[in-house]
Amino acid sequence: MMGVLDGVLMELQDCALPLLKDVIATDKEEIAFKDLDVAILVGSMPRRDGMERKDLLKANVKIFKCQGAALDKYAKKSVKVIVVGNPANTNCLTASKSAPSIPKENFSCLTRLDHNRAKAQIALKLGVISDDVKNVIIWGNHSSTQYPDVNHAKVKLQGKEVGVYEALKDDSWLKGEFITTVQQRGAAVIKARKLSSAMSAAKAICDHVRDIWFGTPEGEFVSMGIISDGNSYGIPDDLLYSFPVTIKDKTWKVVEGLPINDFSREKMDLTAKELAEEKETAFEFLASA
Repeated sequence: MMGVLDGVLMELQDCALPLLKDVIATDKEEIAFKDLDVAILVGSMPRRDGMERKDLLKANVKIFKCQGAALDKYAKKSVKVIVVGNPANTNCLTASKSAPSIPKENFSCLTRLDHNRAKAQIALKLGVISDDVKNVIIWGNHSSTQYPDVNHAKVKLQGKEVGVYEALKDDSWLKGEFITTVQQRGAAVIKARKLSSAMSAAKAICDHVRDIWFGTPEGEFVSMGIISDGNSYGIPDDLLYSFPVTIKDKTWKVVEGLPINDFSREKMDLTAKELAEEKETAFEFLASA
């Protein structure tokens, strides 16, 4: 793949980007991971036709165990690690477990694409721009069990902030089609363009990293897969689960005290259950990898 990587390198040079100083293309861990401030782990083994999720987890445990170990050995201990390659949550947990000297709070996985998809669906439905919608939440796994929650979301209408439920007055859409559209959007993109999300995923990675680096705007929270230890929402510890967070000084904090109704509770628990099962399978492979 080094030839392909050189093609990417040429394209990056040809963009004449004002902030890009240098690019190193390498297939050597000791060069790629040395003294990193930020690691964005994009590559993973994609699911192929007829492949069981178990086989997918097994292949990826191997990849993310190596990358975790390389981070542990070569990167700065303050490195921020963002896992994009799917199954992102469990891959992120695997990498973190394989890098014991790096704080587990430094590991996060991308659920910002789902977050942005949820924002966009609400904006489209209300005929506003996406920026007018804030504080949607993605709970749980970056999979079709994720729970896009707009119970606490706000939208700007005629210069005034109102709750999304109040603005839309269409509970059945919000509890039905909206949720399934966001949950299955990745598959819909693949079906339409015969390739998985590219630009929207890249934009979400940029959003995620920018917020880690510069913090979230006052009064706003974003969704991010993080370690669940000590959360106040009844999600078991030691899962890599997507929560609403605010970020300041490169440190995230789970948004506390949001009221959770029965509808939400059931969906939050369902995606936690899937993550616990994935973790169990992955850790069996991790022990023998």
